[in-house]
Amino acid sequence: MLAPNVVVVAFSFNKPKGRYNYEWSSFSTDAWTDPCGVAGMCDSVTLSLKIAVLATLGATVLGTLAAFALARYRFRARGPVNSLIFLPMAMPEIVMAASIGMLFLGMGMDAGFTTILIAHITFCVSFVITAVKARVLGMDANVEEAARDLYASPVQVFLRVTLPLAAPGIAAGAMLAFALSFDDFIITNFNAGPDTVTFPMFVWGASQRGTPPQINVIGSAMLIVSVLAVLAAQLVGRRGRGRTKA
Repeated sequence: MLAPNVVVVAFSFNKPKGRYNYEWSSFSTDAWTDPCGVAGMCDSVTLSLKIAVLATLGATVLGTLAAFALARYRFRARGPVNSLIFLPMAMPEIVMAASIGMLFLGMGMDAGFTTILIAHITFCVSFVITAVKARVLGMDANVEEAARDLYASPVQVFLRVTLPLAAPGIAAGAMLAFALSFDDFIITNFNAGPDTVTFPMFVWGASQRGTPPQINVIGSAMLIVSVLAVLAAQLVGRRGRGRTKA
């Protein structure tokens, strides 16, 4: 499972003889010292980061609210809504991409940043709901009840008890939404305009005419950031458990 990641990191230090970075030639740090040496690549990375951050914020807020509603309240459409949540995760991505693209076309919206953002929030929100809902269902309601018995207001209970307890699920959903949005190609390709080339689209286009090692540099950097984020989350979790035991 980790072998492809090792290959990506290794070939970020390669100096290819031709256009394609598929065969090892010689060790070089040129790609790391000049990651924006390929025209348009850093612009595509910036665009992907902007979309991923905004899509994560939108999907996390909507997904968290929906998860609490589905886990804590009963209403007539609760069963069908629970079933519909899994459709974006079970549906083939190309079907969802084409459907959203046709919807925007029928509404007369020009493909671009806005359409990509809406599409990403649409398919990311289900993953956030699933992660947060699982956490909310596992929370002990007696803790919140104890806070109310100690004369805490509803706002105080939510901010000081409920939200901290649900935070691991919210963080997990947000990280998953960010990863899904940043590396998505199919849905993005169906809803992108001529001036909105994200990093996955840039990589796909580069593979047709050449794959510079700078692409491996960006992939390696994202891998390092992901590993550091996981390690930080584990460290915070261990400290939290240590304080609880103390």
